[in-house]
Amino acid sequence: MQTTTLHGSQVALRPATAHDVPTLATIRATPEVHRWWRGGDDLTAEVAGDIEDPDVRTLAIVYEGRVVGAIQWGAETEPDYRHANIDIYLDPSVHGRGLGTDAVHTLARHLCTEIGHHRVVIDPAADNAAAIRSYTKAGFRPVGIMRNYERGADGRWHDNLLMDLVAEELPEKPA
Repeated sequence: MQTTTLHGSQVALRPATAHDVPTLATIRATPEVHRWWRGGDDLTAEVAGDIEDPDVRTLAIVYEGRVVGAIQWGAETEPDYRHANIDIYLDPSVHGRGLGTDAVHTLARHLCTEIGHHRVVIDPAADNAAAIRSYTKAGFRPVGIMRNYERGADGRWHDNLLMDLVAEELPEKPA
């Protein structure tokens, strides 16, 4: 379990706590975030469950002293397939400032250099152009489309883009 705070050029990533749940649930409920991070009727319970999940590490993204989102990571532990995965959401009030790119790059750097993962994956919706641009700036490359991967708010299945970053290609800083 991660107990340290990671520092990027703009954001800090610290372990999320129960104190962060109301803020993170409010962010998850905004239309711009909820479009990609659907949930059930009780987002507060879902966020609390994410924080308590032993298989996922949820970090609060802190910018200028306030929580502006969350970034999560998990890992495939089978030795022959070992790698990490990342998910992120940010308050729409801070979109377009490079904070998501900074958070993703900071966590990927930690996962590769401190935890020892050789590969990190992320899988945005194929039509989430802003997320794809952000992850590309952080060093991720498209691998391919995962067809009918995720059910959308409309009840239909949608494609996602699998992107990965291998440790030896991790940029010193985001583009």
